[in-house]
Amino acid sequence: MPDLFPQPGGDGGAGSKPARVVDRAGLDAVIRSLQSRGYRTVGPTVRDRAISLAEISGVADLPQGWHDSQSPGSYRLTPGADLEIFGWAVGADSVKRQLLPPREVVWRAGAQDLVPHEEPAAGLAPLALVGVRPCEVAALGILDRVLGGGRVTDPRYASRREGLFICTVECGSPASTCFCTSMGTGPGAESGFDLAMTEIVEEDDPRYLVRVGSDRGAAVLDEVESQPATLRDEAARQEVLARARTRMGHGVVTEGLPELLERNLENPRWDQVASRCLSCGNCTQVCPTCFCVSVEDITDLAGTVERRRRWASCFEVGHSYIHGGAVRPTTRSRYRQWATHKLGTWHAQFGTSGCVGCGRCIAWCPVGIDLREEVSAIRASDGMRALAPRPGGG
Repeated sequence: MPDLFPQPGGDGGAGSKPARVVDRAGLDAVIRSLQSRGYRTVGPTVRDRAISLAEISGVADLPQGWHDSQSPGSYRLTPGADLEIFGWAVGADSVKRQLLPPREVVWRAGAQDLVPHEEPAAGLAPLALVGVRPCEVAALGILDRVLGGGRVTDPRYASRREGLFICTVECGSPASTCFCTSMGTGPGAESGFDLAMTEIVEEDDPRYLVRVGSDRGAAVLDEVESQPATLRDEAARQEVLARARTRMGHGVVTEGLPELLERNLENPRWDQVASRCLSCGNCTQVCPTCFCVSVEDITDLAGTVERRRRWASCFEVGHSYIHGGAVRPTTRSRYRQWATHKLGTWHAQFGTSGCVGCGRCIAWCPVGIDLREEVSAIRASDGMRALAPRPGGG
């Protein structure tokens, strides 16, 4: 696939520069440096008692002292008096929303040219993401392959993605629903970033170990007062990551997973999960890599026509509608489609898994369905088959 969005980071170049350390004021200076370069800076904030991505102007807008607790079907955000800014895992709001909005007007036109045909701009100023997790950076790489690396590029996604600056913060506070270690996407960041930070809070001394992943990142860091990272700083980073790995819940065995799911399409476990699933599509809405959209044409009384694009879900009955009926009319068939695509057939389509282990689909499922448990149950019962074929594609 063509590399439409070259990924920063990795070996060589700017990525080989020695790590630096900045204090809280230095973090604020990074944000202001990005703004001075014309970036629209977006980072984590607290909104509606959840971590949400929104525009920020400095450190004061970041969620200091807030911590989350997540479990199947449960998310709670609570305030604290500590100095941690990034002491949480992930909220429902993913980076996907910034590059592929839930709703947008693709074009509009009017009768008799009273409203000329126009295509609203996809984006405004170039975007800088500050404080996003490594699993989000991995999800962005997956979206790049889907929407920008195939035979057809999504021009609206591409216009927002071009020039994107990524300042990731490694995860020191994963939730019990997280399993990024299984998917190889965290808690540390290895590539895909311009700057990567690790928050280190020891007593009353918050500091940030900063690694450079691109020339753009190096230019920003050069404008900020910093110190060379010491062996103590490097050891503190490794301690943060090691502690994060131990805080996660159980993971997913990924070896042979696509083949496992392929040979278990009639496993009775699909019936069991379908008896609980509401087919609400929450899992697809919060997933940072689900990319399905629907297109609607809307006409008002004055004759103005708008073509609008919105997020769609494979849990919608109409998603699989083909000439007279839905291919997947049952909840069982729709959950199976989502799970087997995300963890199985995505590999054949795009060369990777479609899951980054962020755990959102677990925490934000109203009935607490845990994807990890479903995979484990299918693996444990591998080889079981339904007694008879199911009518209607179920």
